[in-house]
Amino acid sequence: MKATEKGQTTVEFALAFAGVLLPLTFGVIFTAELLWVWHSVNEFTREGASYAATHCWQSDSSNVINFMQANLPPMVAQDQFQNGQAQINVSYFALDPASGTLMPFACDAAVSANCEPDTVTVSVTGFEWRTFVTTFLGLPPVPIPNFQTSLPVESAGVDPEEGTCVP
Repeated sequence: MKATEKGQTTVEFALAFAGVLLPLTFGVIFTAELLWVWHSVNEFTREGASYAATHCWQSDSSNVINFMQANLPPMVAQDQFQNGQAQINVSYFALDPASGTLMPFACDAAVSANCEPDTVTVSVTGFEWRTFVTTFLGLPPVPIPNFQTSLPVESAGVDPEEGTCVP
């Protein structure tokens, strides 16, 4: 092998590494991060629905929303929930005995065993995945689908004997 051929091989390796292997490696890393965030947002709605199903309902759902905002997954961009771009929605439903369908739950009474919803749905809407690379390259953020989880309300946090809200 000639001395000039050694240099040519080194240059070809550097070009292949910089032009193919490095971008491919970072592409795999960023795709894995996207899928991790995707899974985290989905699991986030499950945790919120579980909390809502086992705690007292409030007409404005502030207890569930406050719990979810305090327990955001670490890799999820928390600023999107704080500035209102991403929304946490909580809806309660009651089973209509006549038609057998779920209707939006409404109860003007205080918390009691007679005033409990049957189902709760928690959803996250408007969340976008951003990373420094998408910002640096001027790429648009990746919108994460709207995830929702529905669960039957287990006890709604009501003490049936006293009719009070249990934390």
